[in-house]
Amino acid sequence: MSVALVVGVGVWGYKLMMRDVTGIPVVRAMQGEMRVRPEDPGGELAQHQGLAVNAVAADGGAEAPADRLVLAPQPVHLTDEDVPLDDDAVAIVQQAVAEQLAEERLDAEDVADDTADRVTEAAQSGSMDDLVAALTDGVEPLDGAAKVIPAVATQSTDIANALVLAMADQPGIQVSLRPQLRPVRLNTAPQPVAAPTGPREIDAAALPAGTRLAQLGAYDTRERARAEWDKFTARFGDLLDAKDRVIEEASSGGRKFYRLRAMGFDDLADARRFCSALVAEGADCIPVVSR
Repeated sequence: MSVALVVGVGVWGYKLMMRDVTGIPVVRAMQGEMRVRPEDPGGELAQHQGLAVNAVAADGGAEAPADRLVLAPQPVHLTDEDVPLDDDAVAIVQQAVAEQLAEERLDAEDVADDTADRVTEAAQSGSMDDLVAALTDGVEPLDGAAKVIPAVATQSTDIANALVLAMADQPGIQVSLRPQLRPVRLNTAPQPVAAPTGPREIDAAALPAGTRLAQLGAYDTRERARAEWDKFTARFGDLLDAKDRVIEEASSGGRKFYRLRAMGFDDLADARRFCSALVAEGADCIPVVSR
């Protein structure tokens, strides 16, 4: 028995030492909030909220008297017209309305049939007076409107004549002259638009010490520096419009090169802001000070 126990402990220890750590089950943490308040919690509001007596159970004593007390309004009694109708009353009203509409439809059909018969008889008789009488039966004549229109036209003419007579005695020009068309050959030719001038190139030797500059690059020749300036202008025209070009000759290790710089900054902070805008677009720019 002891031998079996020792063997079992040895086997268990060996398996424990040789067990694969990756095989241990791991519980993954839940994503998101553990507790989320629902948008609609449901339930019902408790009754008798806001009463002074509730403070006895909550605070152990009665609340202070309220500063303002408002009495409840008197109950409103509905009249017979405001009381909602029951189903039987609604059915009676609907039936009465339907009967009235049916009677009006029948009357309109009778009148239309009568008018059609009269028009047909007048057309068959060939009398124009009878046909006109049948078509205009029940229509009010327009004699009053026909009299009003000429009266309005006559009144407008009288007002216009009175204005002409009143203005004839006033000083100044009596008749406004119509401007004549200008001959084509005398039209003013458009003014020529001045061609935009390129940036000024400042001599680096003429710059006073301490001038704020922004170096855009260094190139082998002066012509290459000017060509690169044109590329910068095409790409950053808004930033280089008010800036002057400076090409400074320099040498290092027996090799001559030309520094391309921009001038026209108020202070070093202005030059730094300019370079920051260019660097943000992937261009090279270093704020410097002339010596």
